[in-house]
Amino acid sequence: MIPVQLTLEGIYSYQERQKIDFENLTEAGLFGIFGSVGSGKSSILEAISFALYGETERLNARDKRAYNMMNLKSNRSYIEFDFINYENKKYRATREFRRNSKNFEDVKTPSVTFYEWKNKNWIPLDHSNAEQIVGLSYANFKRTIIIPQGQFKEFLELGAAERTNMMKEIFGLQRFDLQNNVSLINTKNRSELDYLEGQLKGFEEITEEQIATTKENLSLEELKFQETLKRFRETEEKYIKLKSLKDDFELLNQKRSDFEKVTQQKSEIDILETRTEIYDRISRIFTPLLSEKKKLAQEISEQHLQKEHQLKILNTTEFQFSELKGKLTSLQPQYEALPQSKTQENDLGLILQMMNVSDEIKTLKERTENGSQKVKEVEAHQKMIQQKIEELSKNAELLKPGKLDPGLLVNVGNWFHENKKLQENLSGQIKKTDAKKLEIRRISEELELLKVNPETFKDDFRIRIENLENKKKKLSEKRNHLAVQQKLAHFASELHEGESCPLCGALEHPNIVEYDDVTSELNEIQQQLDHIDHQKEHIQKQLSEAEKILDRKKIFEEQLKSEEELVKQIQIQMEIHHKNFIWKEFQADNESDFEARRQHSFAIEKQMEDLNLQISQEQKNLDKERGNLDSYNKALEKFRLDEAKKEEQIRTNESNLKVLEWNNYAEKEVAEVEEIFNKLATSNRETEQNYQQLLKEEKEISPKLAEHKTIVSQLEKRISELEKEIADNNNSIETALSEQQFDLDKVLEILTEEIDVQKEKNSIQQFRIIFETLKNSILELEYKLKDFTFDHEEFSTVEIQFASLELEVKTANDSVVKIQAEIERLEKEFRKKEDLLKTFAQLQKRADNLKIMMNLFKGAGFVQYVSSIYLRQLCDHANVRFHRMTRNQLSLQLNDNNDFEIIDYLNEGRSRSVKTLSGGQAFQVSLSLALALAESVQSNAKAEKNFFFIDEGFGTQDLESVNIVFETLVNLQKENRIVGIISHVEELKEKIPVSLNIIKDEERGSLIEVI
Repeated sequence: MIPVQLTLEGIYSYQERQKIDFENLTEAGLFGIFGSVGSGKSSILEAISFALYGETERLNARDKRAYNMMNLKSNRSYIEFDFINYENKKYRATREFRRNSKNFEDVKTPSVTFYEWKNKNWIPLDHSNAEQIVGLSYANFKRTIIIPQGQFKEFLELGAAERTNMMKEIFGLQRFDLQNNVSLINTKNRSELDYLEGQLKGFEEITEEQIATTKENLSLEELKFQETLKRFRETEEKYIKLKSLKDDFELLNQKRSDFEKVTQQKSEIDILETRTEIYDRISRIFTPLLSEKKKLAQEISEQHLQKEHQLKILNTTEFQFSELKGKLTSLQPQYEALPQSKTQENDLGLILQMMNVSDEIKTLKERTENGSQKVKEVEAHQKMIQQKIEELSKNAELLKPGKLDPGLLVNVGNWFHENKKLQENLSGQIKKTDAKKLEIRRISEELELLKVNPETFKDDFRIRIENLENKKKKLSEKRNHLAVQQKLAHFASELHEGESCPLCGALEHPNIVEYDDVTSELNEIQQQLDHIDHQKEHIQKQLSEAEKILDRKKIFEEQLKSEEELVKQIQIQMEIHHKNFIWKEFQADNESDFEARRQHSFAIEKQMEDLNLQISQEQKNLDKERGNLDSYNKALEKFRLDEAKKEEQIRTNESNLKVLEWNNYAEKEVAEVEEIFNKLATSNRETEQNYQQLLKEEKEISPKLAEHKTIVSQLEKRISELEKEIADNNNSIETALSEQQFDLDKVLEILTEEIDVQKEKNSIQQFRIIFETLKNSILELEYKLKDFTFDHEEFSTVEIQFASLELEVKTANDSVVKIQAEIERLEKEFRKKEDLLKTFAQLQKRADNLKIMMNLFKGAGFVQYVSSIYLRQLCDHANVRFHRMTRNQLSLQLNDNNDFEIIDYLNEGRSRSVKTLSGGQAFQVSLSLALALAESVQSNAKAEKNFFFIDEGFGTQDLESVNIVFETLVNLQKENRIVGIISHVEELKEKIPVSLNIIKDEERGSLIEVI
């Protein structure tokens, strides 16, 4: 993660909105944030953590975090953090919370929104999961990117179990914790085995022998089925013929019965057909004529009513038109005089304008007179200020000769400051060199006490050990000889006549040798051998101790050589520095004279600054007075122009008067003239409006009057046409009645029957078809059966035989189908049994393998093993920097319990607890571990650049250690790492090229400035 920009407002001591542009800082590779204690340096890191994760190190949710984070003088807190993640994508995180206006201690829950920079716009995301975007959890974030105060030594001081868990979380070692996975697989495998065992119990009776027996039964049943089927086919043929003959005789009898019924209905159908034809003819001729007659009678009645209604409307409209004409005639004289009256109204308006302008001219004359007086006062004040500026400028010119060049003072001051630092460094380095020499002298004294020659001590010790070995060898040979002699003496004392010898087996033992007792000699030789072993062990210890002392001496000699080299470098720098003193005005060995002259120059510069400040202030006053003078002159000019314009307006208006005279109204009051004007304007407006309204009404009513007259005329015409159509209709009806030889009453009677002609015709036709069909069918059947007879007893016998054989065929077929299905089932179940047995064998083999894996991964032992490997790699990476920081005096190692220990090379390379480290040493080892841990974690995130922020520790270091740590951090730039430092150590502030300075103002809160 690389920070881009941070905006703070209302957070901790940040009252006003402050913005940090990290782009310039990160480009430098190394930057710092400095400020006094409590200025708000650490709050910057807390704001970043809170913006991303909603978590802070100092406060949690139970601590009323929102209230305590908000500045007590603010009612709103806001954080906006822009950053680039490991995928090189740009994101923004914002958090905002507000104070309840009615309850000071009630601060609302923060609102959070994440954005992504796409297509030159911030696009809101649908989630606020920083871990998904940054690629790190909050715990790993504060261990590897931003390490807050008080947490720097957390990793170093964790117990073995906690450290293993942390390594497991950071490096994803849970992927090696396969115990649960194996257990789940084993449980699942065991469950599947149990399930298969249960299934196989249901297949115990499924065998190949059983399938073969069932197939033999199938062959017997199929043979029986074929014999029964043959007899059934023969009987079925005879039964079908007899049943067909029976059906034909029964059908003939049924049709004869149906024909008798149809014959009885024929006379009724004939009558219905006659009535339907008469109704159809009368309906087609008279129904249209009678409908037309009814329609015409109804329409002529409606037209008479409409005519009466329109006549009433016409009379009313004619009366209204007559009244309107009378009103227009009476208003005509007033309307004709309206132009003259409007001219008089216009003249009165011009006169009112002239009266108002006259009052304005009087006011402008008064303002012009007052303005002229003010201009004179400003000109006098302007002269006084100009004189004061000239006096101050003369005083400043008199001070200039005593002031020294600022660039010269800076360069010379820097030379003396650097010279002082070089002298201090030389003095400190000489002290270090003397300390190393003293330590080497002390080690040499230890060697003298041991009487060790550094050049030949190894050969001396080797010769001593070889002499002891030779002596030991001779004593061992003598001890072996005496031991054999002692054993022979024991055998000889045990020999008896008649008993076999344990060595040769002889029963006779002539001339038995007698031996002296050598037990005391053997004991003495053993004591000598033990003494030689003790001497060898003592010599080995002396050799080891001498080697350790010489190793220490070698380390200190190398350190002395390094320190002496540093002394030479500082002396060379001092010689070069003295050669660079090129200023003849000062002396290189007289810094006090330079300081006195610099302070005198500063005092003169301060006096000149005060004078220039006064001159600047007076110049501003002068510019202000000049501006005022210009404003007053412009205002005066404007007053004069306005006065001339208004006088011209009066003359113009007077020339435009047509009826009235200005002199007749010049002395009158404005209110009186306005009253006359308003009355005349109102009268003119009312006359014009009334006349126009009457004309409008006349235009609207004239077309209406004409329209109503037209409607009445059209109605009278239509009534005349309808009377003619009614007469024609009556003539048509009389003609039709004459042609059909019916009177009107008879026609109406026939029409009242309302016969459905089409329906009755269809039913009559259907009856004719049925009648003819039955008749023809009877003739056909009689012809077909004329040579056949039907025996009911014979049919019954054959029918019983057919039913019996049909049942036997069905029973035999069912038996065959059932046996076939059983065979198919058995074969299918047998195949399933084979598959289950094969699967069971595979699962059983897998169960054996899983048992081995359960023992392998039991108790997370594999995870602990992998974790120890990661820890040792981490320890090796950290030692690269820790060695350099401690000048090869200390290193870090892991013991058998995976706890960190310190190896102290100044104390014979012995190990000791990390808790014995000083504060500065603890910072060095913690920094080395943190850098190694950050490298490992961020390399897993596959980021091109890595960012690391340190918020403590430098105050525990001396000047030399600060320099070493600083060199380490500078070297990180070569590794594509960006490092930010929060500190109040001034030595670091001078070394870091780009930094921020945090200042806490009592009124405005924490303020950020770029150095």
